[in-house]
Amino acid sequence: MADNVHLHARGLRKSFRLGNTTLDILRGLDLTVLRGETVFLCGASGAGKSTLLYTLAGLERPTSGDVHFENEDLYGISARRQAELRNTRMGFVFQSYMLLPELTALENVALPGMIGGKPDRERAAELLAKVGLGPRTGHLPSELSGGEQQRVAIARALANRPSMLFADEPTGNLDSRTGGEVIDLLLGLARENGTTLLAVTHDANLAARGDRVLHIRDGQLEES
Repeated sequence: MADNVHLHARGLRKSFRLGNTTLDILRGLDLTVLRGETVFLCGASGAGKSTLLYTLAGLERPTSGDVHFENEDLYGISARRQAELRNTRMGFVFQSYMLLPELTALENVALPGMIGGKPDRERAAELLAKVGLGPRTGHLPSELSGGEQQRVAIARALANRPSMLFADEPTGNLDSRTGGEVIDLLLGLARENGTTLLAVTHDANLAARGDRVLHIRDGQLEES
C-alpha cells in the first residue's frame, strides 16, 4: 500500500437481520483516504453513513471485506491492539458529545491520556484554550452550551495527538451558525496538525468545505 494512503477499505459489506429479513447496508464498498485529507460522507437518513464510519474505525465489524488503517488490518488484529490504535492513533467526535457529566471540561479532555496511563492536564488546558474555552476548564458539561460541549469533545479527540479523526454528525445537535463554527474549528485544527479527517454530515453546505465529498447510495459510494 502506498505511503500516502492512511485508510483503505475493500469489498465492505454489512448486513443486519430484522426478523426473517436481511437488510444490506453496505454492498461491496471500496474507499481510500489519503493522509491529511478531509473527507465528508453524505447521504440520506438510514443510508448507512454512521455504519460505514464505525466500520472504518474498527468499532463495528463488517459482514465481509477488510479495512486497513496505517497498513494494519483492523479486523485481523487482536481486540487489544484495536483498542490501542483507537486510543493512540484515532480521535472520535460524536453527535451527542459523549462527555462524562461528573467530570470537568479539563478532566474530560484529559481522559484519553488517563486511559492510556499518561494523563496530561497541561495539554488538556492548551487544547481547551485553542478551542476557545480557556476560561471554562473547571465547568461541568451541564454548565456548558451545546456548542461549547462539542468544542470540549473536539479538544478531547485531539488529546492523544491522533493521526486521524472520525466525526459522526458533529453538528447534528447544533443550530446552523454554531454548527458552521464547529466545522470551521474541526477543519482548522485538522489542517493545522496535518490530521486526516473523515466526517459524516447530512449538511451538503458544510461538507463542501472539505477536500472531498462522498455520497452513500444503495450501499455504494459516489464522489461528487
